[in-house]
Amino acid sequence: MPIVLSFAAFLMTLLGGLVAHRIRERRHLVLGAAAGVMLGVVAFDLLPESLSLSGVFVHGVPLPMLTFALGFLGIHVVERSFGVHDAHEGDYAAHRHSHAGVGLTAGSALVVHSLLDGAAIGAAFQTDTSLGVAVAIGVVAHDFTDGFNTYTLTSLYGNARRKALILLALDALAPVTGATLTYLITIPDTVLAPYLGLFAGFLLYLATADILPEAHTTRGSTRLTLAATVGGTVFMWLVIGLAH
Repeated sequence: MPIVLSFAAFLMTLLGGLVAHRIRERRHLVLGAAAGVMLGVVAFDLLPESLSLSGVFVHGVPLPMLTFALGFLGIHVVERSFGVHDAHEGDYAAHRHSHAGVGLTAGSALVVHSLLDGAAIGAAFQTDTSLGVAVAIGVVAHDFTDGFNTYTLTSLYGNARRKALILLALDALAPVTGATLTYLITIPDTVLAPYLGLFAGFLLYLATADILPEAHTTRGSTRLTLAATVGGTVFMWLVIGLAH
């Protein structure tokens, strides 16, 4: 049953990526919506889930929040240390990403996240069938945006469409793989909680430092782009609320 339901996640992930691939003339809206969706995933899904899984505090701070800060600062240090940006922020209209590896890393991180989504489906079914169905519905609902973001992030950094589509395919297969592996291994909460915090910091940095500035490079599109960002955030709030 969990493996069958994970195939629905596979289809939704592919659909999300293909939509991002097709809508090129509305690129600023795609990026604005992607940033909003990423903010929603961080605020309404990743951070609450990580905090609920961990009771570990380090010097008075929950461990997932420390890894959240580590993820944000880590990708910032990497970008600044290796000169990922060609231009200063004041010249952002002429901005172009020069390190395709960052896009591949971001897409790969989303693949890992989708793998854990599939594992969550399998683990929930091991606990209770109704819980498993509820988790599967939540995963399927937001895997559209996972595929959308995987393709958008990978292609944004100058990677060829072929590489973006390959990562999209891997992201689509990841929930099926995760659900299958759950029969063999169990991911302990002590590992899952800090990972979710780390991934949340990584996503938030990409959304605020890269995706949103890139979305606003199209002149005369500010209001629509802002609306797309707010809409993406609200959409994830509704999706995650329904899943719970």
